[in-house]
Amino acid sequence: MSKLFSPWHIGNLSLSNRIVIAPMCQYSAVDGNAGDWHTVHVGHLALSGAGLLVLEATAVLPEGRVTPGDLGLYSDDNEAALAHALRAVRAHSPIKIAMQLGHAGRKASSDAPWLGGRQIPAGKPPGWQSVAPSALPHAQGEDVPVVLDAAGLARVRDGFARSATRAGRLGIDGIEIHAAHGYLLHQFLSPLANARTDAYGGSLENRMRFPLEVFDAVRAAFPPDRPVWVRLSATDWVEGGWDIEDTLALAQALKARGCDALHVSSGGASPLQKIAPAPDYQVAFARRVKSETGLPTIAVGLITEPEQAEAILARGDASAVALARAILYNPRWPWHAAAALGAQVEAPRQYWRSQPSEHRNLFKGSRIGQR
Repeated sequence: MSKLFSPWHIGNLSLSNRIVIAPMCQYSAVDGNAGDWHTVHVGHLALSGAGLLVLEATAVLPEGRVTPGDLGLYSDDNEAALAHALRAVRAHSPIKIAMQLGHAGRKASSDAPWLGGRQIPAGKPPGWQSVAPSALPHAQGEDVPVVLDAAGLARVRDGFARSATRAGRLGIDGIEIHAAHGYLLHQFLSPLANARTDAYGGSLENRMRFPLEVFDAVRAAFPPDRPVWVRLSATDWVEGGWDIEDTLALAQALKARGCDALHVSSGGASPLQKIAPAPDYQVAFARRVKSETGLPTIAVGLITEPEQAEAILARGDASAVALARAILYNPRWPWHAAAALGAQVEAPRQYWRSQPSEHRNLFKGSRIGQR
């Protein structure tokens, strides 16, 4: 049997295969509200045959959005809009749906990528004032963020918890907390962004404190029978920044708190990062986290070929693989992977007759007759 198409679990969540659709921002919400685009986009990916679909980074507070078009789950309107999109998707797909909750911190108030992705100054509509662990902008020439004081920390922590409660009401199958890619929780972790001198800065233990408090708050607010896990950047790719040894320490602390898995990525904390992307370039990080902590890991980053994904899992480098741009380009990637690896995959019955003659048993349960 193909390892890629073998079942697995994140906590109590049973998944039919080890293909994860990574969260990918769409920059198409209005005041945080999902719209028709999200129904089409999520529905499209939900028919892919992947085992798990993680919704795009979803802001826990309005000022926590990366762009004005980011999805949010901080209001009743946000919750109602997303419920509408999810009802349409669930009517036609059995895929498990998780949500990535996050806060952009100092990387907030930016244009969408197709508008250049630059920061929108706080005084220029539709921009707003960003917040961060320290008064350090992400890039030279950007606005200096407001430092989060005790009240600000409580607002963020409570925002994560309230969004987790809303996610539970929506029937979301699992929550991924975004502590990667230079966003707020990663900013607390990285010495490149955190220059605090209080209990939330300085030592590794102090820098981990707020992300761990957020994890505890989300875990307490989300139904206990559903999993919560974390996405981490294993390294900043900058000398003196967050690195794999720090990641292993955080992974152990998260494991002790009941974290169900780690989604292992890298980078994003500084424009000075030096990355040489290549196939499997982040897999070694997932392998170390998995082998040294025993936590299930999701590997991600330039995993594009079925045989490549199968090899990662066969070697035991990770528990699952995540696809992002590759599945946007080819939303039926799991079908093609199943065909290449001699496996079967879930597909909507309306599409059963699309099976090529050489792959007549590709779709699980398919039965086709003609009149």
